[in-house]
Amino acid sequence: MSGERVVLDARGIDRALTRIAHEIVERNKGLEDLVLIGIRSRGVHLAERLRRKLAEIDGTTVPMGIIDITLYRDDLSRSRQQPEVKETKVDFPIDDRRVILVDDVLFTGRTVRAALDALVDLGRPRSVQLCVLVDRGHRELPIRADYVGKNLPTSLDEEVQVRLAESDGVEEVVLHRREG
Repeated sequence: MSGERVVLDARGIDRALTRIAHEIVERNKGLEDLVLIGIRSRGVHLAERLRRKLAEIDGTTVPMGIIDITLYRDDLSRSRQQPEVKETKVDFPIDDRRVILVDDVLFTGRTVRAALDALVDLGRPRSVQLCVLVDRGHRELPIRADYVGKNLPTSLDEEVQVRLAESDGVEEVVLHRREG
């Protein structure tokens, strides 16, 4: 790949998450019955950051869980590799709660579809809202985010990488153009 371009730096990521946290409080008229569930892996880090920001805004600590969608992917049968399943950790009931699913990049919508399937196995939420740091377009399923840090129109020969300090040691969103 070549042509790397930083589209969000550390300050931009922080500003986007602060804005999203305020939007969540406003849209939900507070944080009552609200839970955050991060989609492995970077969605978990973003959910943790949102949780802290929501606590700063509202003074309420929102329950947070982690969901692994590996076994719910619709491309498992196509893969020759054995999938690496990690822990789903939701230590609270989601029945009749407002769930905010958190992920780093929304692309085709297939990851979100898998996450919705996994959620249904955990209970029956009152509602599910989707929060993503970057929406890059190119949906294959009728899925849209309720909260978006940055809309980033891309071409199919581009790749969006979210790099977070917790997992990558650096804080940025990068757009790559593939050589070809």
